[in-house]
Amino acid sequence: MANAQSPVKAGSGARLGTFAGVFTPSILTILGIILFQRFGFVVGAGGLLRALGIVALATCVSILTSLSLAAIATNLRIKGGGDYYLISRTLGVQFGGAIGLVLFLAQSVSVAFYCIGFGEAVAALFGQAGEPAVVAGIAAVATLLVGTIAYVGADLATRFQFVVMGALVVALGSFYVGAFGLASERTLVASLTPPEDGSGFWILFAIFFPAVTGFTQGVSMSGDLRDSARSLPRGTFWAVGVSTAVYVSIALLLAASMPLSELASDYGAFRRVAAVPWLIDVGVIAATLSSAMASFLGGPRIMQSLARDEVIPPLRAFAKGSGPSENPRRAVLLAGAIALTTISLGNLNAIASLVGMCFLLSYGLINYATFFEARANSPAFRPRFKIYSAWLSLAGALLCVACGVAISPFAAAVAGALMVALYQYLSRTSPQSAWADSRYASHVRQVRDHLVAIRDGSSHPRDWRPHVLAVCNEPSDRARLLRFASWIDGDSGFTTAVQIVVQTDAGTPARTAAAEESFRAEVRGAGLQTFTRVVSAPSILDGFTMVTQAHGLGPLRANTILMSADEHLGEPVWAGEAPPAEALDAALHQGRNVILLEARPEAWERMLAVPEDDRVIDVWWQDDTTSSLSLMLAHLMTRSAGWRDAQIRIHAIAQGSHDQHTTLQKVEEMLENVRIEARVDVVEFEGPRTLLEHSRNASVVFIPLRIRGRRLVGPKGGSLSAVLADLPVTALAVAGEDIDLDAEPEDPPAKTGADRPVSGGAEVVGASPP
Repeated sequence: MANAQSPVKAGSGARLGTFAGVFTPSILTILGIILFQRFGFVVGAGGLLRALGIVALATCVSILTSLSLAAIATNLRIKGGGDYYLISRTLGVQFGGAIGLVLFLAQSVSVAFYCIGFGEAVAALFGQAGEPAVVAGIAAVATLLVGTIAYVGADLATRFQFVVMGALVVALGSFYVGAFGLASERTLVASLTPPEDGSGFWILFAIFFPAVTGFTQGVSMSGDLRDSARSLPRGTFWAVGVSTAVYVSIALLLAASMPLSELASDYGAFRRVAAVPWLIDVGVIAATLSSAMASFLGGPRIMQSLARDEVIPPLRAFAKGSGPSENPRRAVLLAGAIALTTISLGNLNAIASLVGMCFLLSYGLINYATFFEARANSPAFRPRFKIYSAWLSLAGALLCVACGVAISPFAAAVAGALMVALYQYLSRTSPQSAWADSRYASHVRQVRDHLVAIRDGSSHPRDWRPHVLAVCNEPSDRARLLRFASWIDGDSGFTTAVQIVVQTDAGTPARTAAAEESFRAEVRGAGLQTFTRVVSAPSILDGFTMVTQAHGLGPLRANTILMSADEHLGEPVWAGEAPPAEALDAALHQGRNVILLEARPEAWERMLAVPEDDRVIDVWWQDDTTSSLSLMLAHLMTRSAGWRDAQIRIHAIAQGSHDQHTTLQKVEEMLENVRIEARVDVVEFEGPRTLLEHSRNASVVFIPLRIRGRRLVGPKGGSLSAVLADLPVTALAVAGEDIDLDAEPEDPPAKTGADRPVSGGAEVVGASPP
């Protein structure tokens, strides 16, 4: 993903300050069409106390979100993209891309809403209020006018907003003058409680809430600000504070000036109260145009930021900007086209609640992003704005969700489903992001908390799972070795692939880093959930000893060593019947299990060609810890893709012909107790050729291994070199720890490599004595 997120740099075209870039677009959107044409109805239908409660709840959402916004805004050098930039750099590209696209569409449709409001106001002045075609025509002209201003650039749009601000102030002044002349204490007291035929709280809240959705309009202008970290919190708090004071004072004056019945029945109450009624018409026109302008400025900048990040490749064409401020003219044209299309549809009521829900969703994500960032406890989270709390941000996120559901469960469900669909789409299609976000810090925090939680507890036999350390020095065997490791961990443990680089000169660190990057890319390309590690050492043997002792974090340490049988510490295992077994001996004495994988290419291909439901996993059983380890790994293989329908077959080695029935009974009882399904055959072991007779047609074979002196031997102490070439894929196993398949919760904790007895000297116990 391109890291081209630098549309505007401070001092190079970005010259808007707090008032022009944040306060003005925010306050003009908040004090909009709802204030002049619907707020009187809210007061009349709900009474003064209910209206003040609605304002208080909406303001609570605004304040909590503003606190979260201030924390994030002062922790990042915010570039273009507003809400999208904040969320994508905190929760990741999937959340950011989904909310960015939704907000662009919502802002574009909002242009149509506001221009239709403008059309209705102008049509009413000429007695054409009931003519939909007239209203739509005026709205389309207004869209083209406002779009042209936005197309020219933010500077012209800002100057236009100052004109609108002046008209709005004059209109409000006319209302205040008229209201003070009409207000009476008796009317105010009578208006405290709702009328008998009034509307419910949430119905009125749904009508009013779109009024406050403009307090983050300044965020969308972040790329055009001289100092976004300073301007965004200040401008937003001032806009919320001033607009709240305006709404509370107007609610009091409306309740004191007119009876509730008249307020509820007449959307033109503002004109009747105002000292100069026609100035209210000017205010309505100014409010609708200013809100449309704010959306025309904010939405295209979100789209430009999305395009520059290449979140959705088909949108790359909208990355281009014009002029020193990188004005997103292509995105402005797209937003205008969407607005004109929406106007042509006529009836917008069905979409209105969904658009409001999209804004509410973005506020919830801003709050959650701040909570997420703060709880991750990242050293990089150092906001200059200190008056915030992670728990207040969480409360803000939950409040946004609750308000959305209360306003319209259907719209909330549709908006949520749209977000989930976009998130899933981006999870599958968007490239790996080139920027940092808080997800990594959050995962690290969780890992730390969980490791600390299990640090002082003793591991229990029931908790055993394979943590595999796969030594992959030979590239030709690496793919097969790592795939086998992914099968035997059964999606329950961890696998770390290790490559040992022999240190020969001062250039080793650079070669090690390059080898690790190549190694990681190879594992990632294979689609494996495997960690990688490259270490340098004077020799392969030294590196092996070092990594087996030191690998791990806290209580999570490798308990199973996996390596190729053909490439054992740089030398063929079976050369001269005297392999270098010192390292394996040391691993076993450390309490590690050892698996040597014999997987010749032709045997591997034959195994993969067998249908899943015809695959057979053979386990040679000697009733010891190695047998338990092999059976556990075979069972975990049946949890992995490609092996879920495979059959486990146990070849139990009897001590003599008289012991066959007893051995069969014992193994079947064991399988019943450990709840593993397998077929049992009792075999009299007469040498390595017995392995061929019974396992030639298997897919994978687990055979117990022993280290005797400097020799690796199989069951009954026989050499395996003569038969390995004819066997299927073979895992030679020796257990270095106790594996109790039938452990109960009340059983004592498992012994570790440090406290379990291990035989020393020439013979390491991994199977019963021959």
